[in-house]
Amino acid sequence: MCRQVLRYQKIIMLADKPERCDVFINHRRIDTNKNVAGLLYDHLARLNLRSFLDSKTMKPGDKLFEKIDTGLHSCKVGIAVFSPNYCQSYFCLHELSTLMEGKKKVIPIFVDVKPSELRVVDNGSFPAKDLVRFNLALEEAKNTVGLTFDSSNGDWLDLLTNASDAVMKNLLEIEAERLGVHKQKYTKYF
Repeated sequence: MCRQVLRYQKIIMLADKPERCDVFINHRRIDTNKNVAGLLYDHLARLNLRSFLDSKTMKPGDKLFEKIDTGLHSCKVGIAVFSPNYCQSYFCLHELSTLMEGKKKVIPIFVDVKPSELRVVDNGSFPAKDLVRFNLALEEAKNTVGLTFDSSNGDWLDLLTNASDAVMKNLLEIEAERLGVHKQKYTKYF
C-alpha cells in the first residue's frame, strides 16, 4: 500500500510540472497537419527532440490557451509553417506573436505561399491590440531566413532534413550561448 501511495505521489508531482519542449510547431491545421507539420513532428521525434504539435501533444480536456502557452513559453525553438490560410487563424497568429515576443528562435517554412503573400487581414474578428501584435510578428517572420516548399512537386525528404538541420543548429547555438561556449567550437560539427 505504501509503495502505491508513493507511486501515485510521483505521478501527481510529474503531472504538476509543465512539460518542456525543444521545438514548438506553429501551423494552420487544415493546410499542414497531415503533411508538413505531422511529418516534421515525427522526424524530430526520431531525433529524440521533444516537440509540441497540437494534434499530437494535446488531449481531450486540455485547456487550449493554457496548454499552448505552456508549450510556447517552454520551447527553445519555434517552427512557423506558413501556408495559404495561415493568416486567417487567430491561434496561428497568437502563437507566432508569442514566440516573437518571447525572443524565441523561429524558423519559418513557407509552404505553397511566398512571404510577400502573407498579410493579416482585418475582417473585424481580431481585437485591435492583437492586430498590432500579429502584424509586427508576421513582418519579423517574413524578414527571417527560412525554407520554402512547394508541396505539389517538392522533395519531402529534403524539406525534413533541412528543417531538422536548422532546428539542431539553432538548439546548439542556444545551448552554447547558455554555456558561454564560443560559436566556432560547436559549428565544426555541421
